Amino acid sequence: MTVQDYDKFDALGLAELVRQRKVSPSELLDEALKRAERVNPALNAFAHLVPDRAREAIAAGLPDGPFSGVPFLLKDLGAEAIGYPTNSGSRLFANYDWTYDSEIWIRMRAAGLVAFGRTTSPELGVGPVTEAGVYGGPTRNPWNPEHTSGGSSGGAAAAVAAGVIPLAHGSDGGGSIRIPASSCGLVGLKGTRGRLPDGPASGEGWGGMAIDGFLSRSVRDTAAAFDATHGPDIGAPYHAPTFEGSYLEGIETPPGRLRIAISTTNFLGVPVHPECRHAVETTAALCANLGHEIVEAQPQFDFLAAMRAWTTVVMCGTALSIQQKVDAMGRPPRADELEPSILDAWKLGLKVPGTEYLRSINIVHAAGRLLARFFVDHDLFLTPTLAEPPARVGRFAPTNPDFMDLRLGPRGTVHYSPFPPVFNISGQPAISLPLHWTADGLPVGLQFAARAGEEMTLLKLAAQLEKAKPWFDRRPPIV
Repeated sequence: MTVQDYDKFDALGLAELVRQRKVSPSELLDEALKRAERVNPALNAFAHLVPDRAREAIAAGLPDGPFSGVPFLLKDLGAEAIGYPTNSGSRLFANYDWTYDSEIWIRMRAAGLVAFGRTTSPELGVGPVTEAGVYGGPTRNPWNPEHTSGGSSGGAAAAVAAGVIPLAHGSDGGGSIRIPASSCGLVGLKGTRGRLPDGPASGEGWGGMAIDGFLSRSVRDTAAAFDATHGPDIGAPYHAPTFEGSYLEGIETPPGRLRIAISTTNFLGVPVHPECRHAVETTAALCANLGHEIVEAQPQFDFLAAMRAWTTVVMCGTALSIQQKVDAMGRPPRADELEPSILDAWKLGLKVPGTEYLRSINIVHAAGRLLARFFVDHDLFLTPTLAEPPARVGRFAPTNPDFMDLRLGPRGTVHYSPFPPVFNISGQPAISLPLHWTADGLPVGLQFAARAGEEMTLLKLAAQLEKAKPWFDRRPPIV
């Protein structure tokens, strides 16, 4: 296995080499570890590498799954797994050892993935950048280290884009898969609410707005990963519409003619960055050339009210996580144990009355109904994933002691990332695809959203676009 050979294959391709005995899982693991060691000084993307756990799994015999033998990394948040310690992006939670396996990890392991550690996350997954003090510095973008790799699955995106692994675990409560996918030139699909399991520890995250998922370089890897993991776990409070069949097999056929709405302004009518506008326009033209109908339209709803409600739910979820830790410790957190913005979120969240929390949930659901209604007349909705190219490191650092200002203020993250969170609010599936790069080499992702339950439509179109405008061989300078 040479460096050049490793870069030629996606995760399914590497698994096929293992099946053909052209390479061993141990050789793949060694190559991934070598790459992680080489790029991490520049990227700071890894937390708690535990290669011995991976070697034990290989020695015990791997399942005959679609990704058998492929090296893999879990996000340093959620995906509870015995033997894979976590920080949850926080000094307060650092080095926690799980005593049980999450259902999503059980399914990923059954697919044959060989996890050898975790990737960095902002504290408790809050933010469109990955800059947490527990890692000693920010996680940087392989395309340009002066820029962010995104968040909250920023380490996962950096690892895949840098060629360390072809597929990584992520999670998404407000764009946390799609934002880093856009920032690092990857495929990132957020499934329908309840599509992937969330147990056994909880039935939902952030009022049902958070969901696990994957970052990859190929549409077929994402499709196969969803095949391996979708469906409710025992006791799930709700689940997505049942999907029968195979996502991987489904992408072999085109989606048919789709009516695609496009927008180059945010939900307040403010134009996006010129590079993002150009990305939408060229992608819309490509879709039109493929036979799809393009119309200019945008869902109508009270965006600011919805985002305030979403922020309240996130803040309360964050406060709950911290308070549970506080109760277990028997003392409040020290100032040096939490990022300033997250410390403020804890304090504010504890003061939110139950009636205000439920009011926020009702606002979120009302906005979700309006968003869903938009898709009665449109099959898909196309926007840039972000309103700008990837931000410079430090711009959205959690050092701001005012949580609400960092999120909703005039220079807040809501203006940088207005598009992804609305589909966490509605629970509809949305995917970011790497279809544009700026003149100076920064990726700009394009987000397509669909009706609830229609991941297959998104994946079919994604495969069609991947064939028409391939991106697999585009690699950042660090590779």
